[in-house]
Amino acid sequence: MDQVVQQTLLDAAEKYGKDNILVLLGSPDADSADIYAETVMAGDPTYAGPLAGVALGLKVYHILEDEIKQLIPEDVYQEQVGVAELSLDRDQIVEAMKQAREKYSS
Repeated sequence: MDQVVQQTLLDAAEKYGKDNILVLLGSPDADSADIYAETVMAGDPTYAGPLAGVALGLKVYHILEDEIKQLIPEDVYQEQVGVAELSLDRDQIVEAMKQAREKYSS
């Protein structure tokens, strides 16, 4: 997650409050999903960006998770995500997100 996105999330959390923000990821693999989840929940693990040492504790989900998928009209989901979902390891990504929420939730 680049520094611009980290700063945008930090600014949004300060302006709207952490409880009013949900981060929706679309990362292509479990490893990147885990790193992004850690960044927005516990702080930038690389200590290179604005979230270095800043545990925002934001809610974070991946677009492939059922909790999110059910909120999107089926035709829209298929048009925007359907093809990508076929080429990604959905189960591995979903499991990584669940583990990240368990690990980094306060």
